[in-house]
Amino acid sequence: MAHIYWMEIKTEFLKLARMKSYSVSTVMFPLMFYCFFGLAMGRQPIEGASMPLARYLLATYGAFGIIGATLYAFGVGVAVERGLGWLQLKRASPMPPAAYFVAKAAVSAAFGAIVVLLLFTLGAVFGGVVMPLRQWLLLGVTLVAGAVPFCAMGLAIGCFAGPNSAPAMVNMVFLPMAFCAGLGIPLEFLPKSMQQVALFLPAYHFSQIALSVLHAPFHGSLAQHLSALAAFTLIFAGLAWIGNSREQEKMYG
Repeated sequence: MAHIYWMEIKTEFLKLARMKSYSVSTVMFPLMFYCFFGLAMGRQPIEGASMPLARYLLATYGAFGIIGATLYAFGVGVAVERGLGWLQLKRASPMPPAAYFVAKAAVSAAFGAIVVLLLFTLGAVFGGVVMPLRQWLLLGVTLVAGAVPFCAMGLAIGCFAGPNSAPAMVNMVFLPMAFCAGLGIPLEFLPKSMQQVALFLPAYHFSQIALSVLHAPFHGSLAQHLSALAAFTLIFAGLAWIGNSREQEKMYG
């Protein structure tokens, strides 16, 4: 059984690695933005925090990279494979049903970890970011673990969106959410109305947890943000289950 899961993860990783529209854009997009803002203006201090912008943005752009890798792998991947009939073939095969979703989650986390590692390298080598090893590791683990609610979110999108509309739908969800949650620029620089909207976005709660690891100023309490992400995970998982049930009912009656 372990070999089946491993082979599914391996082939999923190779598939996405060879798909340049996913692998290159997923890895390069957050790195490019970090170079523009984290490195170009990295020495400027954050208002109310005793840390430079280059260090602060490691948390927010790390969250940005994790969310992007997860939503595109699940949201677009599941929708396209649904449209091609690949999911129907998977259901007919003797492979454990969970292996398909475990492989996508593991590969999404792997690409997210690659983004985080490259961001950390840029920050340490070119941004002058200095932190204890324990803090680097804790931030990395926190960011990768934060992929879980967005796996559920991407799966919900993939179960409802069509194969042609899925990329546009993921963009419509991901980019506005990332901006309003303060992942591109610190939340304090956004209008008050957007700061209120951020409270209802999973990306906001994810970024606040990452900022807490850096001992940067963050809003609310850690327990509130963890509870919010758990609630979002259950909601999106429920929506994905509804979408999957509807698909099976349509297919098999």
